[in-house]
Amino acid sequence: MLGWALTFLIIALIAAVFGFGGVYAAASGIAKILFFVFLVLFVVSLIMGRGRTPTV
Repeated sequence: MLGWALTFLIIALIAAVFGFGGVYAAASGIAKILFFVFLVLFVVSLIMGRGRTPTV
């Protein structure tokens, strides 16, 4: 998920350099959404993994 967010961020930056405003806005919006979804899932996985005891 973080890889997709970085991909859309790079697409947004390239579009901004070449002056494609619509593509820039769409790609940066998608990158923001994916990044925040990644953060939420990461925090949830940290919280859920804390309660488990490691098996040997």
